[in-house]
Amino acid sequence: MDPEYFQSYNMCWGTLGTVRPFPNFHPDRDVMEIQAALEKKDAVTLVRILTNRTNAQRQVIADTYEEITQKDLAVGLKKALSGELENLLLELLMPPLQYEAYRLQKAMAGLGTDEETLMEILRTQSGEKLREISAVYKQLFKNDLEKDLKGETSGDFAKLVVALLNKEDVAGGVQRDIQSLSATLNGKKAEAGPWIDILTSRDSDHLNKVLDRLELEKGQVDQALEEKFSGDIRLGLKVLVQCIKNPEVYLAKRLVNVKTPILQGIMVPHAEEDLLNIRAAYLKLTGTSLYTALQKQYKGDHLQALLAICRSED
Repeated sequence: MDPEYFQSYNMCWGTLGTVRPFPNFHPDRDVMEIQAALEKKDAVTLVRILTNRTNAQRQVIADTYEEITQKDLAVGLKKALSGELENLLLELLMPPLQYEAYRLQKAMAGLGTDEETLMEILRTQSGEKLREISAVYKQLFKNDLEKDLKGETSGDFAKLVVALLNKEDVAGGVQRDIQSLSATLNGKKAEAGPWIDILTSRDSDHLNKVLDRLELEKGQVDQALEEKFSGDIRLGLKVLVQCIKNPEVYLAKRLVNVKTPILQGIMVPHAEEDLLNIRAAYLKLTGTSLYTALQKQYKGDHLQALLAICRSED
């Protein structure tokens, strides 16, 4: 790992991310190294540079590379690399909004829809960010995100994802919301409408109060949802509740025994935000650090890239 990385702790004291702004950043110097590494297919150098820069710094590198070489850096990476390492470094090069739009599209592509990834992104992004992601999605894929979501989902789950996409915080009384949700659990089959309306239109502090007091009355909300709902809407509401109560624990659970796209889909966007919290939740959940778990599952240059994003043992 580049020793200058450790100096960046002084620049970003208190951050919950693992990737910090690289000190003494010289994009021209990085581009020269990258250009030589691409010619030699030197994955070690490419990993060292691209995992030790923030996304903003990577955008500067990509722009500088294009100015100097008249070529696209992403195209160069595709020619020099392959497999999982190629995918990871290309993901690191994407601006954050583009990356989330790409993840949403990928979750809907092919034969089956990855409902949980849709829920993860739609719940963990703010309403403002989702509007920006929708605009980028339309630009990239020439389709309307809301229409695509409706086309790939159905029933109450479709209503839930659309409500999340268009969410705006609406004031509500805690007691009134508790009564509305509690009433839906009294019959044999619960009505999804009040859950969708409330869980997608209140801020997290409000919802935590509602869920805490509802659990005092009805027991574990997760268990109630399991018993009263079925299919995609059950999954969707359970993900919502888990994300509201503790998003880091929910994301740590997703990292356990998952496929590479889901792992990278969490590590890449959270590396500069709260990956330290997710790492701590993972350790508490599994008894093993994420750093150690990665070494058991991956190998080679791809492993080194993932470890560089993770950064260290806990």
